[in-house]
Amino acid sequence: MARLVTLCPRLSTLDTRTARPAPKQADPELLTPEHKAWRQEVLKRAGWKCQAPGCTAHGRRGGVRLYADHIIERRDGGAPLDPANGQALCAKHHSEKTARARAARMGS
Repeated sequence: MARLVTLCPRLSTLDTRTARPAPKQADPELLTPEHKAWRQEVLKRAGWKCQAPGCTAHGRRGGVRLYADHIIERRDGGAPLDPANGQALCAKHHSEKTARARAARMGS
């Protein structure tokens, strides 16, 4: 009867202790004083609370990080510095909204 021999794997695993990913680079447009003022205005107008329906996340004293999100994303033609195109979202809802917009943009 033939004996089954295990082959050594041809691909080695990546050692993340020595292979570091490239550092994240912020979009230079997001670092401008105009964008920072827009962000403050959007968050202040929202009362430092997530604006997603049913969400109770609160920034400032609540300790939750809030994102000033463009309702119509900049790459989809949204006004970059119009406060009417901004909403405050917690990390969970910001990620979900961004993923939906990306999927729609990709045609999925």
